[in-house]
Amino acid sequence: MDICEKVAYIKGLAKGMKLDSESNEGKIIAAIIDLLGDITDEICDIEDACDDMSEQIDAVDEDLSSLEDIIYKDCCDCDDDDCDCDCCEDEVYEVECPACHDIIYLDEDMLAEEGINCPNCGTNLEFDFDCCCDDEDCDCGCCDCEEE
Repeated sequence: MDICEKVAYIKGLAKGMKLDSESNEGKIIAAIIDLLGDITDEICDIEDACDDMSEQIDAVDEDLSSLEDIIYKDCCDCDDDDCDCDCCEDEVYEVECPACHDIIYLDEDMLAEEGINCPNCGTNLEFDFDCCCDDEDCDCGCCDCEEE
């Protein structure tokens, strides 16, 4: 039994008991029953609004997911470093600006540049990559050693 049904049941009991609405006690009980009805109506309105917002949030979430798939070219759900699909080649990196702490998203081409300006505060950000290995015949791709 939900709240609306319970309040309706109480109203029916009061009517069935032939509550004297002219006595002091009857006036108080009738006022309490009316108040319960008003509270129940408000709760039902809030529940309806929450249901509507939940549906809208679900729709926005689906739209956002579709946009993420387009932006990040997410053609597969692989987390495998050995994956050969094209979508895993264009990785996006998160960089935090040391001045304003804004998160900036960069791809490999942007990282290869000598530096960029933070779009939020304008601070010049420079990137310096050292080779992660000591091999002279390195072709790891983490540095410019394969071009030498």
